[in-house]
Amino acid sequence: MGDVFEAEDELLGRRVAVKLLHEHFARDEAFVSRFRREAQAAANLNHPNIVSIYDWGQYGDTYYMVMELIDGRTLREIRRSAGALLPRRAAEIAAETAAALTVAHDAGVYHRDIKPGNIMLTPDGSVKVTDFGIARALDDSEELTRTGAVIGTATYFSPEQAQGLPADARSDVYSLGVVLYELLCGRPPFQGESPVAVAYQHVSAWATPASSINPAVPAELEAVIERALEKDPALRYQTAAEMRTDLLRFLRGDAPVAAAATGAATAVVASPPLPPPTVTPDETARHVATPAYEDRSSNVPYVLAIIGLLVVLAAGIFILTRLLSGPAEPELIAVPDLTGQSEADAIEQLQDLGFRIRLRGETSEAVPDGFVIATDPPPGVQVEPNSVVTLVISGGPQQFPVPQLAGLTEEAARALIEEQGFVVGEVTSRLDNDVEEGLVIEQDPDAGEPAQPGAEVDLVISGGPFALTVPDVVSLTEAAATAELEAAGFSVVVEEEFSNEVVEGFVIRTVPGAQQLVGRDNPTVTVFVSSGPEPFELADFVGLSVSEAQELAVALGVELIIDSVPVEVTLASGLADLVASQDPSPGTLVTINDPVRVQLGVVRQIDVPNLIGLTEQEATDLLESRGLVLEVIGEVQVDPDSGLDGRIAGQDPGAGQTLVEGGSVLVQLGVAPPPPDTTTTTAAP
Repeated sequence: MGDVFEAEDELLGRRVAVKLLHEHFARDEAFVSRFRREAQAAANLNHPNIVSIYDWGQYGDTYYMVMELIDGRTLREIRRSAGALLPRRAAEIAAETAAALTVAHDAGVYHRDIKPGNIMLTPDGSVKVTDFGIARALDDSEELTRTGAVIGTATYFSPEQAQGLPADARSDVYSLGVVLYELLCGRPPFQGESPVAVAYQHVSAWATPASSINPAVPAELEAVIERALEKDPALRYQTAAEMRTDLLRFLRGDAPVAAAATGAATAVVASPPLPPPTVTPDETARHVATPAYEDRSSNVPYVLAIIGLLVVLAAGIFILTRLLSGPAEPELIAVPDLTGQSEADAIEQLQDLGFRIRLRGETSEAVPDGFVIATDPPPGVQVEPNSVVTLVISGGPQQFPVPQLAGLTEEAARALIEEQGFVVGEVTSRLDNDVEEGLVIEQDPDAGEPAQPGAEVDLVISGGPFALTVPDVVSLTEAAATAELEAAGFSVVVEEEFSNEVVEGFVIRTVPGAQQLVGRDNPTVTVFVSSGPEPFELADFVGLSVSEAQELAVALGVELIIDSVPVEVTLASGLADLVASQDPSPGTLVTINDPVRVQLGVVRQIDVPNLIGLTEQEATDLLESRGLVLEVIGEVQVDPDSGLDGRIAGQDPGAGQTLVEGGSVLVQLGVAPPPPDTTTTTAAP
């Protein structure tokens, strides 16, 4: 579908994968519209087993998707290098894949292209499923449907996909069953000379039991595979969650519940399930034969007797109905001329007319791959409804041009060779100063030369130049720099050093430096990684004014933060309106740009005591003990009986109010009026 590049998200500073769609997809408006909707839906999927989609967009005529970058290998690569996997490991991978499918299906997103190439394993063994939504957009493209191209890989198609029918969650379950089968057996259940032949087997043939190919496959796990590979979607696991439950039960050592239930239900039936309607006669005979494992001592004779009575009754009703209604000729339908039409269009027309369909593949020089060569019965023949019409589908010519492989990676070249129906032959390596390491230099046969399917294609892979060029990894993280250097063929030695300019954990420099040549005999690069700024002892800010503290902070390179809440100090401390406290404390080791929080001093507030009724000396002593001053501002006349004569009769501020330390309390002394004169005065005569 496109080319995938490793890239850097400059906004978030992370490595990502960017897929650029091929130009011919960008010209398909139906595909672009579908792809946009599916990409948006897939972007909402959030699960550890699903490759995240970060963004989707358009730049000019180029459509792109930004995805999570996975450091790992696909199941296709692992299976080719390791062969069949151990049953427990294969079940673990399938269970995690089913977990990803469950989340997607719950969100209404169906993958429709589950295959080993779309399942990745990270270095820690975790499973990551990719290309959610892409396969569906590709599958529903009007252009691709119109031309009848095979979507994805026919090896992993469900029967309904192979017949051009709608696919749903159960189609993904079938494909996962094919993947699990391949992991256990080292090959898929169905193989053929062309995609059409493989698709035909998905519809009409039954897979060889996995244990027949790999005796190490347990019966419990084989039951899970058989349930997933049911031709009829109604007989499969109905959800990926059901399949995952059975896989987890197998991993715990328990018997799979859903698979066992299917087997138990089948054992009660008098005859085995009927094969799909499109199988050949010999396959039909094989699949309706009595199974060897059937219990001969069961109630089958009684069941058969009951069925026989029901058949006789039904036949009697049918005959009576025919006698009463009179003979009726069935309405015949002419087989349409489908020659030259795409497989999908032909299937749709036959289904609309009520025919059953059987597919047969043939090679053809005249009819393109995926198009109808002929029908059986021929066009124009009158047949009854529900009759079987065989579509002869072209598999294309027997010889195909060898693809252009020069400049591709070995992995991409291998994949393209196999996708084109050829086989990878001898692979050799050769040093080359002009071709990047790991890319194809030469191929045999040459590109464009015709060859039959199965022909070997030899490859010569570049071993890289005689000397390696050191890439520029300055300002990358230690992990990213190490990965890039190792990918370029270097051995890496990491050392740390202080730096006030480079953030901790990022590369300061390398030795040898960027773009320098290093011989392949000793390709070692020393990477110097910043351990952050060098620490120093923090100075004392206490006693400085705000401006002095700011100047000192700038000189040290620290960030000064002045707390909005002051700290109380005594008048004698002299720290009023000056820095009275700091955090961290003086002498603490700090680095550049570290924050230093200070509080300014404010003279402490003192509660004024009640002085009423005290003598002047008593009030003076009390206030001095609290840091306040007594100031007499006058006298006030009091009642002789109040007891306030010669004592404090009034104060400001009043008791309970506050004053700063050293503040004055103003008081008035009480003065009683003199007693009235009681002497009697005698008037002169």
